[in-house]
Amino acid sequence: MFSSAWNFIKRHKRKFIFTGAVIGGVYFLGKYAQKKIKDLQEKEATEYIAQARRQFHFESNQRTCNMTVLSMLPPLKDAIISQLNSESLTALLKTRPANKLEIWEDLKIISFTRTIVGVYSTCMLVVLLRVQLNIIGGYLYLDNSVGKSTETPLAPPDVQQQYLSSIQHLLGDGLTELMTVVKRAVQDSLGSMSLKQSLSLLDLEQQLNWIRAVVEAGSERPLSWYMLADDENALADQACGLTESDAVTIRLLNETRDMLDSPDFSTVLSACLNRGFSRLLDNLAEFFRPPPGDSAPEFAPDSLSAVSLPLAKIIPIINGQINTICSETPSHFVQDLLLNDQVKEFAANVYETFSTPQELQK
Repeated sequence: MFSSAWNFIKRHKRKFIFTGAVIGGVYFLGKYAQKKIKDLQEKEATEYIAQARRQFHFESNQRTCNMTVLSMLPPLKDAIISQLNSESLTALLKTRPANKLEIWEDLKIISFTRTIVGVYSTCMLVVLLRVQLNIIGGYLYLDNSVGKSTETPLAPPDVQQQYLSSIQHLLGDGLTELMTVVKRAVQDSLGSMSLKQSLSLLDLEQQLNWIRAVVEAGSERPLSWYMLADDENALADQACGLTESDAVTIRLLNETRDMLDSPDFSTVLSACLNRGFSRLLDNLAEFFRPPPGDSAPEFAPDSLSAVSLPLAKIIPIINGQINTICSETPSHFVQDLLLNDQVKEFAANVYETFSTPQELQK
């Protein structure tokens, strides 16, 4: 029997070898495939965890942005009021001075100027901090990433402090220059207008649009100049006795300036300004409502011109808007800016740019 079996094996030797090779190949191929699938699953899991961690860090960073904006609004408001002090003029009017008309004229210009400056500077603050904190946030994400190729931090604490202190330009020299430009435009627009002249909400909107056109298109400087100090002068001062931290700070400032000069930034800032001035008009509209019992439809197409007020009565209304615009408690004005979809998308793009390892190679 064994002889017959051995003869059968010898006759079909090649078939047995081939079948064994196939079975062995299939086994090892299966093992290889299992390993590859496992590796792929582990890679996908790692990427998913990294993406989730990155998303969590981004969202946390946006909350930090919002809180930082709210914390900066009181000093911004103080800076505006200290240079455009209408309260002292209001106190003078209560004493019934002989130059009452002259004081009213000054109050007219200052009230409109500080409210318009408030809209501009608050919008600038929101967008500038979105850029700065997402640049820092992106680098901090890379600094804390697993498998980081270098031990040198991209954004050490001293650099963060030095870099973020550049916001003082917006609250200082930049704000002062912005006030000068806006005040000149307000003077040209309203300077010759009588205090007795009646204006509707539509008239006010047209005046604001004219002033905006002068400030945004008629100025020699772009709006970004008011937000960040001039490249050559400020950085040259910082470069004296240049340390490693100074060099990193200058790089961050240059990257910020590149962002501020980009078309995307201009688009986002313009969207914020449009929303800001629209919200200002919404706030003013509360004072232009028809008297109770008036038959005029509240939302008629011509409702913006249905009610008019003397300029002398509009001045106190305009003057008080600074308290809403630069409110440290989340007002509708500030919330509209912080929750603006274009601002969110722009912030995400900035963070994406500076939180990717490829950025290290530039």
